[in-house]
Amino acid sequence: MELQKILDSYPAKKEFLLEILIDIDEQKENHFISQEEIAAVSKHLGVAETHVCSVISFYTLLSTKPRGKYIIQICNDVPCYLSDDFNLLKTVQNELNIIINETTRNNKFSLEFTACIGCCDASPAMRINHKTYTNLTRSKVIKVINDYKEGKHDWAYWVNETIW
Repeated sequence: MELQKILDSYPAKKEFLLEILIDIDEQKENHFISQEEIAAVSKHLGVAETHVCSVISFYTLLSTKPRGKYIIQICNDVPCYLSDDFNLLKTVQNELNIIINETTRNNKFSLEFTACIGCCDASPAMRINHKTYTNLTRSKVIKVINDYKEGKHDWAYWVNETIW
C-alpha cells in the first residue's frame, strides 16, 4: 500500500500516529520509516517531525533504519535474563551468524534487544515481527529460526506442531 493511501485511511488526528506508523512499517519488507514518510505523517497529522521521531524511537517495533524481513527481538528484562540458562542471545547469534543490532547479508533477519514483552511467566521469550515465542530452550530457538529460514513459520504450520 502506498503512503498516501495509508494516510488517507486515518483521520488527521494525532491520536492515530502510532497506528499510522505501524501500518507504514508493516507494508515494507525492510521495516523502517524513512525521513520522507516522517515528513508526510507530520504534515498529515499537524504535529512536529520531532514528535513523530520520538514515537518511532520509543517503540522498539519501529525504526528509521532498514532492517531484515524478520525482526528477532530478544527480551532483556530481568525475568527473561534470569530464566535464560542456555544463553538465548548467543544461540540466535550463532544460528544467524550476526551480532545484536545487525542484519543478515541476505536482509532476511535482524537481531535486536527489546524491553519486556509481557511473558515473564513463560520466560525466556523472544518476538519475531509480531509473533512471540515463550518457554524457550536452545533446541526450540534453533527450530524456530530454521523454520523461518525454510518458510515454515505461519500459524497453520505451528497449530499442528507439538513442540510447545
